Amino acid sequence: MELMVRKVDGRIERFDLNKVIRGLQKACEKRPVTMEQIHDLAERVRQDLMMRGKEEVSSQEIGDIAAKYLKKLDRIAYIRFASVYRRFEEPEDFRRILKEVRK
Repeated sequence: MELMVRKVDGRIERFDLNKVIRGLQKACEKRPVTMEQIHDLAERVRQDLMMRGKEEVSSQEIGDIAAKYLKKLDRIAYIRFASVYRRFEEPEDFRRILKEVRK
């Protein structure tokens, strides 16, 4: 089964594990996270999506799953990732996620 992704603008494209890896790499830049950990995390995201048994997932679902795993791996990388994929626009957005991470 080929997994398709519905983008925020409504377009549909094939799931690309390399896009997940690139997003994680950006978030983990200059953090103590290895490429092996990034690849493992991306693979867990793919497996979670496949286990859902759906042919189509939203880019939001992919981001949520990736963020969940990244939060456990490196909290700073998680904040970076969340700020992009959740489209932070106000300082309050950062305050809210900092509170969440401190818990």
